[in-house]
Amino acid sequence: MQKTALITGAGGVIGKTIARALAQDGFSVILSGRSLSPLTKTAREILALCGKARTIRADVSKKGDVQKLMDYVKQEIGSLDVLVTAAGVYGEIGTVERCDPEAWLEAIKINLFGTMLSVKYALPLLKKTGRHGKIIAFAGGGDGALPNFTSYASSKGAVLRFVESVSAELAPYHIDINAISPGLVNSGFVEDLIAAGPERAGKEKYEAALREVSGKAEVASPELAGKLAVFLASAKSDGITGKNISARWDRWSDLSKHRAILQTSDVYNWRRIKPRDRGYDWK
Repeated sequence: MQKTALITGAGGVIGKTIARALAQDGFSVILSGRSLSPLTKTAREILALCGKARTIRADVSKKGDVQKLMDYVKQEIGSLDVLVTAAGVYGEIGTVERCDPEAWLEAIKINLFGTMLSVKYALPLLKKTGRHGKIIAFAGGGDGALPNFTSYASSKGAVLRFVESVSAELAPYHIDINAISPGLVNSGFVEDLIAAGPERAGKEKYEAALREVSGKAEVASPELAGKLAVFLASAKSDGITGKNISARWDRWSDLSKHRAILQTSDVYNWRRIKPRDRGYDWK
């Protein structure tokens, strides 16, 4: 029986790339996003090349939309094998002092709350499949401070803690949940940054974005995230859960060799670094 994957945010660069990768791997895919036009275009490409694709509009920050989305999956398919929560935005760009508090909430609503809603209402479908269910969320923002992007950074940091915590809840049901860090991808996010300008985004980030769109800077290929998503959706990753995995920097194709260690360690998790972790003898 053909497996089914639902991809939210499938109208974006990363979302549609993952949808294509999963379709090429034999999945029937359901593409969801806030606008139908890019979803329809991607669905046509998938249908022409390799597989079965459906589209449905939904805003993951709205509970009613997510409930209707999952009702659609239930009616059309009956169960779900893979959920990919690729819907995401930068949200408010600028310093905390100058930010609009209501605009600051946007990334929290979409990146964090939207991930939670999608997972919550997909779980009955994932439990019904009779196979090892998979959930793939998205981290981002790199390492260290991300000034002028506190809404985005805060939401993505919270997604990682959500993924790790939910993984423990889902272990009895054999449903794995992991986060992908896709790396710096030339996407709609970059366009949002450039539109914000150097004063709000910061001169360094703004100039880096200009280099990205001009092709002068090295960026990560969205296909890397697609390949990692295929791995995390496969039986090869069974039992690997609660982790944040870099599409670009981690040797994720070998992770199945380290399954036992990953299941019992904090490798690929966020942790507070204590003095002794860096060789200091003070507390």
